[in-house]
Amino acid sequence: MNHYQLLVIGAGPGGYTAALQAAKLGLRTAIVERREVGGTCLNRGCIPTKALLHAAQIYHEAQSGGEAGILAQDLQLDLPAMFAHQRKITETLRSGVEGLLRNAKVELIPGSAAITAPNTVQVERDGERRTFTAERILIATGSEPAMPPIPGLELAMTSDQILQGMDRPYRSIVIIGGGVIGVEFASFFRQLGCQVTILEGLDRLLPNLDRELGQNLAQLFKKQGLNVYTNAMVQAVEPGQDGLTVRFQGKTGPGAATAEKVLCAIGRRPAWAGLFPGDLQPETEGRRIRVDSRFATSIPGVYAIGDVSSTIQLAHVAAAQGTACVNLMWGKPVGMDLSIVPSCIYCRPEIASVGLTEAQAKAAGIPAKIGKCTLFSNARTMIANPGRSFIKLVAHSETHEMLGAQLMCEHSTDMISQISLAMANHLTAQQLLLAMRPHPTFEEAMADALEDLIRKLG
Repeated sequence: MNHYQLLVIGAGPGGYTAALQAAKLGLRTAIVERREVGGTCLNRGCIPTKALLHAAQIYHEAQSGGEAGILAQDLQLDLPAMFAHQRKITETLRSGVEGLLRNAKVELIPGSAAITAPNTVQVERDGERRTFTAERILIATGSEPAMPPIPGLELAMTSDQILQGMDRPYRSIVIIGGGVIGVEFASFFRQLGCQVTILEGLDRLLPNLDRELGQNLAQLFKKQGLNVYTNAMVQAVEPGQDGLTVRFQGKTGPGAATAEKVLCAIGRRPAWAGLFPGDLQPETEGRRIRVDSRFATSIPGVYAIGDVSSTIQLAHVAAAQGTACVNLMWGKPVGMDLSIVPSCIYCRPEIASVGLTEAQAKAAGIPAKIGKCTLFSNARTMIANPGRSFIKLVAHSETHEMLGAQLMCEHSTDMISQISLAMANHLTAQQLLLAMRPHPTFEEAMADALEDLIRKLG
């Protein structure tokens, strides 16, 4: 029987989460995936990148006499072992997701999907085509690395290619793009002893986040020996005797950066090529599939979530939208505030943010105050020594409700959830301060930042 109540296309975080939620509701569900279960995040993104960053940090500390170096002074760089470790983690987690789908009785259909008519999906694998029908179809096909039409850019690598493995360490690399992907790979290559140059077209690193985060990170990178160029618009990538040369137009004129390798980390674009092979086409917004507040596309019975339709391309956003979309389809409460989206970056120190910055609140006409703590005297920060670290909190001047936070410190990616929780429950700065923070922890600095914020709120 090839008919389902819900057929999901794409088994990444959004797709498999949606399929599991549908199964919980007792719906006959199938999921189509042409590659590995887990999507980009698990196989070519979040998880393998963080595994490599962790391993590279241990190696770097061993070489520099840091915390790991005290324990393993003879640690040598073994790239095959590092990538084998990364693959083992990915494979273990992927097996876990496959087990969850199996136990939930979600049918996994391997192959490439095409929506050929309303409520109809054709799946092709190894030249064989099968047709399936469904009451509702959910598109969760994710995104792929963006490669703009810059002459010679085909000579550059993408993050997908790097994560497949490296046979040797690189002497030098130019990274085009100073966003999340760019700065995480910059941290990785720096820790391996590679000479790193970052080219960012806008006026600072991490241009979509609070200005101080990008500026502080650039200062830390420069102290670590990285070359950072902002306002640098790439014009071309050219081969040369010493590797590849990236030519760019800088703020003061033309410039060039030469390295053994070039990584294009400009961003990602929605991936849905070939999904609609005929006359049936969804409405779009730029490259994204347009959806309404219930994640419905312009085609009746067809929905879309995650990177393929969202303005925010994050795995946890896709997963939250997957659950919400299925709940909305069958008249259930959404169950989560989708407007509160934390963002995490795994450089060192870690960066995390949620909600409004002070500048965004001001631009929106919202009266706001900020509280700040610089972690100079925090015991755990002194022990870890990650570089200048701070916590900045934003609250409404009149109601004292938390509006946002920007953290640049160790374990900030774990701490940010307490601010998200406060925002979801409309807690004030005073209420958030009621919780006792243990000593010695990085979280103690959160209390210091809250005390500073409350003093300014009056």
